[in-house]
Amino acid sequence: QVQLAESGGGLVQAGGSLRLSCKASGRTSVIYSMGWFRQAPEKQRELVAGITTDGGTYYADSVKGRFTVSRDNTKNTGNLQMDSLKPEDTAVYYCAASEYGLGARGPYNYFGQGTQVAVSS
Repeated sequence: QVQLAESGGGLVQAGGSLRLSCKASGRTSVIYSMGWFRQAPEKQRELVAGITTDGGTYYADSVKGRFTVSRDNTKNTGNLQMDSLKPEDTAVYYCAASEYGLGARGPYNYFGQGTQVAVSS
């Protein structure tokens, strides 16, 4: 099993920045991709960004050019730098990990508990 713990959420004004972090523990050797999902009220959870062990990335169109995903394989950590935030970015953000070597889009089979991001206008 893999455990994931997010940190770094909060409240920010539109145009501001936040950095989310994720720490993986447990059977971290099985992790191929790390990703970030978000779920806004009454909406489905969506993948916003992902990164593979060798640095391949995926970004949803809605965040391209504003969000940057990264990871440190030696420390089993992942980060999501979010710049130029918009009110529509408000959601609970979940760190995710995949043990399937199919790319940055997943599928993902491990999820953290989530951290709230709120962007005020």
